[in-house]
Amino acid sequence: MALSIKPNFSQSLNNLGVVYTVQGKMDAAASMIEKAIVANPTYAEAYNNLGVLYRDAGSISLAVEAYEQCLKIDPDSRNAGQNRLLAMNYINDGSDDKLYEVHRDWGRRFMRLFPQYTSWENIKDPERPLVIGYVSPDYFTHSVSYFIEAPLIYHDYANYKVVVYSAVVKADAKTSRFRDRVLKHGGAWRDIYGIDEKKVASMVRDDKIDILVELTGHTANNKLGMMACRPAPVQVTWIGYPNTTGLPTIDYRISDALADPVDTVQKHVEELVRLPNSFLCYTPSPEAGPVAPTPALSNGFVTFGSFNNLAKITPKVLQVWARILSAVPNSRLIVKCKPFCCDSVRQQFLTTLEKLGLESLRVDLLPLILLNHDHMQAYSLMDISLDTFPYAGTTTTCESLYMGVPCVTMGGSVHAHNVGVSLLKTVGLNNLVATNEDEYVDLAVKLASDVTALSNLRMRLRNLMSKSPLCDGSKFIRGLESAYRKMWRRYCKDDVPSLKQMELAQVPPQQQQVVPEEIAVRITEPKKVISTFAAPIKANGFYLGQCSSAKTSNAEENGALLNQSRNSGKLS
Repeated sequence: MALSIKPNFSQSLNNLGVVYTVQGKMDAAASMIEKAIVANPTYAEAYNNLGVLYRDAGSISLAVEAYEQCLKIDPDSRNAGQNRLLAMNYINDGSDDKLYEVHRDWGRRFMRLFPQYTSWENIKDPERPLVIGYVSPDYFTHSVSYFIEAPLIYHDYANYKVVVYSAVVKADAKTSRFRDRVLKHGGAWRDIYGIDEKKVASMVRDDKIDILVELTGHTANNKLGMMACRPAPVQVTWIGYPNTTGLPTIDYRISDALADPVDTVQKHVEELVRLPNSFLCYTPSPEAGPVAPTPALSNGFVTFGSFNNLAKITPKVLQVWARILSAVPNSRLIVKCKPFCCDSVRQQFLTTLEKLGLESLRVDLLPLILLNHDHMQAYSLMDISLDTFPYAGTTTTCESLYMGVPCVTMGGSVHAHNVGVSLLKTVGLNNLVATNEDEYVDLAVKLASDVTALSNLRMRLRNLMSKSPLCDGSKFIRGLESAYRKMWRRYCKDDVPSLKQMELAQVPPQQQQVVPEEIAVRITEPKKVISTFAAPIKANGFYLGQCSSAKTSNAEENGALLNQSRNSGKLS
């Protein structure tokens, strides 16, 4: 209606672009958002949404530039600031400290927007029962939910009472199941969606939370504003983000010695706490269905595949995958992600592979599959899963293994690169972990060379995974609770990591820069935005209520709602 009255009304054009994106109409979405920028070149949030489109298209550098243009117009844009940090993880190989520095600088600036509590009434008894708070918007059928379920179920509630702060936008059956289990065990459930973060911080204090754990990082609908208030004496970040939050008020970041080796050179604002095995505990979907036979047995050829989001499939990843398929005669590649419902996205992806010497006839591209059971059964189409880098898969890797599909991964120098290493070694698949690109290719080719062995591995992989520490909730929780207890004992001795970071953060505001001037994008002619758009776009970087994707919601970006007030995202 608004557009029929005023065709160039920028907000309506932007909003229509968001709607088209949610519907998977990528070309139309890009056109509307670009028109919004033409109509209003200073429309900051439209640049943020354009960045989301670029990111989902896999054009990370362009996405970062769009976010920085938004920040140039509105330096305090929380959406663009956090989206920029998230996007940079997709291309960060750990060769320098730039990504750490931009997280740190963001955190110091952001912290000053909120008042911090400096004292608590929590009794400093190192051995008393503790109250653990978990805050997340992802207590529904979302990738993070498969890793938070075990703690909610297996915590010793007598000594580690659980209080859940749920910012779920639209609850589903999984939300209800989580809530019922927490309440049944004597925990508490607080619905905080739509509540101001400072008020949520007050709720945390009223609940006398001893250790507050946020599960979102810089992804969708996060509550880092609440964490900035420092409402709990000990604060932790875990699961939902593959890097430091940069926020000085968070004491610890939970990881493990495989994802973050003790000699890692990657820097974090938080102090790393390494769990005994993997930092993750996976609870498989009950809708997964049975493991299907290795398709190569009936096909007569090997099929490689990936269900990771398009942003993770970088040009370097495609180059390496093309080498693998070139080395395995008649092999095929299957890739599934939401943007492949758009013809232009499919064509650009195929064209890129053809330039690398891989014929499009050897590639199958699948769009989003709506039902979770059908999504999981789609793994029956592939023989070998190929992990991405430098941002490895998480939920997709676990799904692949559970469905009997071995995954080849490669380690690196940053956490995001090493998640696959942690998952595979925890399951006992050390032989599928490469240390460089040549090894990665060799492992994949070797695995494809013996179909009988591949079939045998497939038939025993689910059992191997189920019996490993990766799926042992009771054992995992003992390690997690031990880590919490050590954190609390340190607090009782006035050993608080965040205090040092908060002192370092007391730098005059004029010395802080969210967008360094030398790298800020300068777009003086709006039409240039249209001419530089790279065609392929992915829609699940936007969040409009609950995602209906079968697998899990995995949109990651901030602020792509019609009212421009939220984020969307996660592990994949």
